[in-house]
Amino acid sequence: MTLRRPRLVATDLDGTLLHSDGTVTPRTREVLRELDALGVPVVFTTGRPIRWMEGLWEAVGGHGLAICSNGAIVYDVERRAIDTAHTLPADSMLEIARLLRRHLPGTSFALEKTTGFGVEPEFVRRHDATIHDLPIDTLEGLVDGSVVKLLAQHEGIAPETYWRRVEELVGHLAQVTWSSTFAMVEMSPTGVTKASALAELATRLEVEAADVIAFGDMPNDLPLLEWAGTSYAMANAHPLVLELADHLAPSHDEDGVAQVLAAVFGLSGEPARSQ
Repeated sequence: MTLRRPRLVATDLDGTLLHSDGTVTPRTREVLRELDALGVPVVFTTGRPIRWMEGLWEAVGGHGLAICSNGAIVYDVERRAIDTAHTLPADSMLEIARLLRRHLPGTSFALEKTTGFGVEPEFVRRHDATIHDLPIDTLEGLVDGSVVKLLAQHEGIAPETYWRRVEELVGHLAQVTWSSTFAMVEMSPTGVTKASALAELATRLEVEAADVIAFGDMPNDLPLLEWAGTSYAMANAHPLVLELADHLAPSHDEDGVAQVLAAVFGLSGEPARSQ
């Protein structure tokens, strides 16, 4: 049976499209450029907030749509504006904080908003090198109607243990996932994932799930990889991702996404040499 060529590419960033140093290599940029020339949309599907994306928009040609904050935001790259946003109810966040403080004391919080970022004082300690001039207050003082992702972290519990325990305690109040190398859990509005956002976007583009090829490496990519017609786990992926995905791509530091896409679409993937 001849497989249909994908009509849409969805790729995670960290640990997937990006190298360990956070860059997009010339080889990957060339593959993305060739796909753009073919009219095949490439959608970044990332847990990153918008504020961590500015240096990467060029890699998708400065246009199109990107899925940020694990699906809570769809961003119009060309207009540099939010296309759609799903926010967490304030009462849900307050109940999450109450439960986690009671059952997992030592938990601290940060809030990703459509308008920026806010952190609790205890959350700052691990991130002193990267957090500057941001609102610092208790969660209760930071909560408002613009929160798209709630972050909870713990310094004394193993990452996967913490993720599963948080899921048990508050999974009925929010969509819980994990993509960090330490114990930091990400919570989005119930039902909001990279997959739900991509499904909505694919409908707008009149693309079926069967015509989507997706790449990922961490548990927050699982719904996306399960939804897409063709899924690839990176060689460096979390065991749960390796188990779920249809196929295995070379690691992110080997330009695995670019290698697979070049083979699937018959691309050169060779950056033009300067004269």
